[in-house]
Amino acid sequence: MVPKGLDMYKKAGILLTVLALTTMGCIENMFIYFPEQYPQGYWEAGGHLPKEDCLFTASDGVRLHGWWFEAKNSSGSKSLLWLHGNAGNITHRIDNLTRLFHLGVNIFIIDYRGYGKSRGQPSEEGLYKDAQAAYDYLIKNKGILPQNIYIFGRSLGGAVAVELALKNPCGGLIIESTFTSLPDIGKQLYPYLPVKILTKERYDSLSKIKQINVPKLIIHGDADEIVYFEHAEKLFKAAGQAKDFYQIKGADHNNTYLVGGRTYLDKLKEFVNRSNRGNSITPN
Repeated sequence: MVPKGLDMYKKAGILLTVLALTTMGCIENMFIYFPEQYPQGYWEAGGHLPKEDCLFTASDGVRLHGWWFEAKNSSGSKSLLWLHGNAGNITHRIDNLTRLFHLGVNIFIIDYRGYGKSRGQPSEEGLYKDAQAAYDYLIKNKGILPQNIYIFGRSLGGAVAVELALKNPCGGLIIESTFTSLPDIGKQLYPYLPVKILTKERYDSLSKIKQINVPKLIIHGDADEIVYFEHAEKLFKAAGQAKDFYQIKGADHNNTYLVGGRTYLDKLKEFVNRSNRGNSITPN
């Protein structure tokens, strides 16, 4: 029989543990997600682009928002589904969007839950649901065939893109400035903390990318001070067949498309326009 006093301390310990884990989850999210919600951002920018506001709903009922840019001379309705990084919202990608639009492909960029005009609060599972909802929207509402969808993720969005490509057929996967896993990047940034124990969110792209059989393009700046270049090297090594690597010399985490310039756009165009190389997978 457990003494009454000891039982009380045991219950108190359990309560404190639960509170600590709950608090840790909140603090963890503060270090991962840096959303800016409407009206923050540059919502009037990009008026020269033919963008369409799109509203759609994730499987758990969260209402989401995105922009659809339809190219005038899109070949075969090829479309980029663009998943952005962990900060700001879609309006902070206007300059990048303007340059990509000249590739002659459609672009669908979305804000995750809690970002821009999208509702809800961000989380790993939530972002996966948001990407899936965007993919479904392209097929059901825009009539885009799966083999004409090219999933493009930057930074945190790269991890979301890997998950989406793992579960859905697509024309190809493009990941840029992306990390192997969240614990790996956490260990890099906070080497003295037991990050693997403390982190609940995983975003484990390294273990997933080897299971993806579509063509893959991995882009990374070799001067990236946030996600070190070695992350891209490890992802490329694990990626199996049908893969390309584009190292942008002198580019840091946020200026890959600027430093890469015309070559950056040519690499993307070449990848998207290349003839099909087994552009379907069997979803898990």
